[in-house]
Amino acid sequence: MKMVMAVVPRDEAGRVLEALVAAGHTATFSDSRGGALRQAQQTLFIAVEKRNLERVLTIIRKHCRSHVPLESAGPEAMLAPATAPATAEVGGAAVFIWDLDRFEIY
Repeated sequence: MKMVMAVVPRDEAGRVLEALVAAGHTATFSDSRGGALRQAQQTLFIAVEKRNLERVLTIIRKHCRSHVPLESAGPEAMLAPATAPATAEVGGAAVFIWDLDRFEIY
């Protein structure tokens, strides 16, 4: 078994948890703060069979990104040809994985 610890921005944690549960996984989570800006995070702990590890990581990767619209750079942006609104990908998770020798529920 493996233990996955994913530190996820709080506003993205709900999407990640919902996707994990929908795929048949469970997670324990805790509120945390960290990083240079001391941003609000949730730390997810997911015990997973080794054969399902990549599936869990794919779920985290897929659901832990937000696309946000970019503001125009200034008046010169008004002169640019009309294009689709620009977006940027923000957010993300710090993921740690280690071997789990034993897992019990009492």
